[in-house]
Amino acid sequence: MVSPLYLPHPVIEQLNDTQVRTWNKYFAGTGHERPRSVEEGVWRRTQDPANAEQSGWSHDSTGRRRIVHYRYDYDLDYTFPVPRLVLAELYLYVSYTAPADEIRAYIKQFQGWIAEGRWKESAAGGWHRGDLAVVAAEYDAHPQDERADRPTPDGFRSLDVRFASECYLTPPRPMRQLPWDVLAGGIRVKEQRGNPAYAEDLTGILDFLPFQVEVGCGTSIEAGVPPLHHLHEVYRVTDRRDNALTQSHAFTLSPEADTLVQEMLLAPLTKAEHFTRMFAACFLAEPTPAHRALKALRDAGLMVGPAITHNFDTLSARAGLPEVFVRRYDQKIPPVPLLDEAKALLVIGLHADRREVQARARERGMRIFYVDPEGLMENGTFKEYPIEGAREGDIVVRAEAVPALTGLCSRLGITL
Repeated sequence: MVSPLYLPHPVIEQLNDTQVRTWNKYFAGTGHERPRSVEEGVWRRTQDPANAEQSGWSHDSTGRRRIVHYRYDYDLDYTFPVPRLVLAELYLYVSYTAPADEIRAYIKQFQGWIAEGRWKESAAGGWHRGDLAVVAAEYDAHPQDERADRPTPDGFRSLDVRFASECYLTPPRPMRQLPWDVLAGGIRVKEQRGNPAYAEDLTGILDFLPFQVEVGCGTSIEAGVPPLHHLHEVYRVTDRRDNALTQSHAFTLSPEADTLVQEMLLAPLTKAEHFTRMFAACFLAEPTPAHRALKALRDAGLMVGPAITHNFDTLSARAGLPEVFVRRYDQKIPPVPLLDEAKALLVIGLHADRREVQARARERGMRIFYVDPEGLMENGTFKEYPIEGAREGDIVVRAEAVPALTGLCSRLGITL
């Protein structure tokens, strides 16, 4: 029996008074630049010579594409005597471009899953079950490709599948357009790493005070939030399963290899649990000694400005630091308050494509310091993950945030 998904769907069944205050102050408040009660993500994977290892690109195999866009609204529900955190609205969009025979075969599978999952045909088009509707559309040439004057490879077709709760049955145009705007930005090209210097600790930053800070996922992982590859598995972005230890994971580009839509049609309740796990972990996490150390350094006047953060867990704010959130899809390089008095930028646990703030800081003559172990433990094995953005003149401290920042405070005689 396929259990349907009804909304609001409980994420955390019972909140205490402290958690309710945390929600109201840091997630539900209207004073944020972005509502933290909304979780949104976009992945677009295409075949290109630059990503041939992961996409399988070759002169004889090119043109495949997969796009995933999700948006979830969370809220507090007071239906029961004790408030609970719930998933209030859901939107999930998956788009494939692949050889026509693969699209046709996948549509037959899709129709079988519709029947097996007991989805009912809707008078408005598509199907519905529980509080979700699903619609599918097949194209010889995708309307977004026609709009962008992107040619469809010979013999290819596109298929869109969209799941939505009532609020998003007719998504607003900016929301529909978002993944295609991201696609138009092109693939992320991996930069050539420079030759930074290495240091045992952050003593060197004492010559470049005051500093500003940019916070990546490292501090969140130390607080118990799953790393990003957890979402890669949930949304089948790659063929990675169960923390498989390989340096490069193949993109999921063939519809046949993608189980995401099948899981939604046959086990929507279970899949909702997977979708909401990251948000629940962020909400339940607590600031670590690293966050408290940054607060103490700011109180001492050694750190200035807000915590420039890519994390939506609000941990820096909950530690008492002002935040500016820069992980945004609508602006490639969001406004960043780099202050005239700042002589250095301390980058904590940040990798890969989040490099724009560091580039701006270098242009201003700021010295860049990194705190990062340059890898992570998986299944008891340390997997190297070098910082991509490090350049000549930068300083890298290979350590986790907690020992590096508490050690700096100890050296300065700052009590936490």
